[in-house]
Amino acid sequence: MAAAKRSKGTVGVIGLGIMGGAFAKNLAAAGWRVVGYDISAARRREAERAGVEIARSAADVAAKAPTVLTSLPKPQALMETVRAIAAAKLKRVVLVEMGTFAIADKEKAERVAAKAGHVMLDCPVSGTGSQAQERDLVFYASGDSGAIKRLRPMFEAFGRHVYDVGAFGNGSKMKYVANLLVAINNVASAEAMVLGMKAGLPPQLIFDLVKAGAGNSRVFELRAPMMVKGRYNDVTMKIDVWDKDMRVIGGYARKIKVPTPMFDASKPLYIKAMKSGLGAQDTAAVCAVLEKMAKVKRGKRR
Repeated sequence: MAAAKRSKGTVGVIGLGIMGGAFAKNLAAAGWRVVGYDISAARRREAERAGVEIARSAADVAAKAPTVLTSLPKPQALMETVRAIAAAKLKRVVLVEMGTFAIADKEKAERVAAKAGHVMLDCPVSGTGSQAQERDLVFYASGDSGAIKRLRPMFEAFGRHVYDVGAFGNGSKMKYVANLLVAINNVASAEAMVLGMKAGLPPQLIFDLVKAGAGNSRVFELRAPMMVKGRYNDVTMKIDVWDKDMRVIGGYARKIKVPTPMFDASKPLYIKAMKSGLGAQDTAAVCAVLEKMAKVKRGKRR
């Protein structure tokens, strides 16, 4: 990529999976110099082909970029990353934490970062992997409001909108609210599709007419096309990763003593999907579980 196309600034991305890889690719395409790292060599190669400069380590990313996005699968990975950056004794870095973890885990990482002179923001993402590819993401940013304001052009380079939701941790709380609805709506979408198929309606017709009516939702629009085809390999969110998110949401709801009957009712379908060997498939695969339970017989799958 020509140097002229990298004039907007430098941003680091640690974790180049489904979401982080899309962040990095879109930032590079928008004219940012992007420095990335992932423990997976395959992900590093894919990001490099998209114009991302690959660093030697997480600390190396932070040494080269004043702003670093973290998109990691587990809180342990976040802590290891933050500790490595803190130990490198670098000048001030703004760490933009974009995962879905327990607030306590993020607060622990934030304390380590602050002690080393860095700033951490809690900025979970609302959107799927396919939405990330299309820059159709919303960010729930919380923490230092000045830093959030300064980073607005960066957020807008790979997403649709960024909201400053206040104190550190509020971003995660908002993400729990949004993902609770996603969990329920995904199962509801599958339930509706299976009802229609068992009734003898063509899957594509079900999708088209629900989309045109009052029962439509953004989740239905994103996931029902996979249910129509009965194929879940084009993953936007793996079921086994989603299980982690659901445990985080459920744990927080119990902590603040909020009943979540519909959310709780959706959990067994995701668990059954994992036990059926669908953990690496998209969360839309709960439709396959319900089809089996309803003894739906499809014709030849397209």
